[in-house]
Amino acid sequence: MPLPFLDKDGQLFNNADSFAMAFDEAWKRHDQQQPGHGLVASEKLERILEACANHPFMQSDPAMARQVAAFRMRLLGF
Repeated sequence: MPLPFLDKDGQLFNNADSFAMAFDEAWKRHDQQQPGHGLVASEKLERILEACANHPFMQSDPAMARQVAAFRMRLLGF
């Protein structure tokens, strides 16, 4: 289920930085709501991308959004 994401000032931006922030928030939310989920990395990635489906960057450039997500996953240690 897609989640609403707003930057600090209540806006969304169609860029990689805004998407990275939304991805990180969705990641944290998933871990809080489903600790011990048992998903492998690829499954968790798909769940988080589904949660970010409404983000303007995900809608306008899904291939680049996936690359940003993969980068963020490495930074998050997954």
